[in-house]
Amino acid sequence: MRKLIVFLIVLVGLLVVVDRVAVAGVERDLANRIAASADLDGTPTVTIEGIPFLTQALSGHYPEVRFDLGTLTYGGVPVRDLRGAAYDVTAPLADILQNRPDIRARRVSVSGTLTRETIDGFAPDGVKIGGNGQRMTASGELTVAGNKVRFNAEMRVEVADGGIRVQAERIEGVPSEFARLVSYTIPFGGDLPFDVRITRVQNVPQGLRFTAEASDVPIRG
Repeated sequence: MRKLIVFLIVLVGLLVVVDRVAVAGVERDLANRIAASADLDGTPTVTIEGIPFLTQALSGHYPEVRFDLGTLTYGGVPVRDLRGAAYDVTAPLADILQNRPDIRARRVSVSGTLTRETIDGFAPDGVKIGGNGQRMTASGELTVAGNKVRFNAEMRVEVADGGIRVQAERIEGVPSEFARLVSYTIPFGGDLPFDVRITRVQNVPQGLRFTAEASDVPIRG
């Protein structure tokens, strides 16, 4: 009986080791595929969620694969902390071992941050963007009837075709029709990896945090 218990303990330990070695290998393969799919120069950090891994590998189905792409620039717009997850990844073990290209995710979600410096850098001349994570503001000077006039404005952000729209919601110091001169679009969103499209944007202390998604995404080798 004692020998059986020792044998079972050794067997379980061996399975754990094999499981961890196998997951490291598949994470490395998926990292290379994600780098190729997203046209990255480096290799992202990839983590396969859930245990035991061997059960997922043998079934060829991974409910959640997380990845960290770091800081990248898309369409001339730098994005910090770009990370995401691929859900319901179909990746038969034979396809991975033989480097077959048709590995797919039912859904990919990506999020990242545009810094306050970036948001301010796209603002119109004479407009300074501020805020504290709860609200976004703008201040500066506008030309009204040939005169420079100081203004202050409350801003809102929204998803727009072709980027993220920063819109003056309330403006003080100048007539309300001048709010359009304070509003602008950050041309961002069309070049993100996996052809994801921005679905949400919100103010955070660091700037603007966005979420983007895509469905039926190939993860190529």
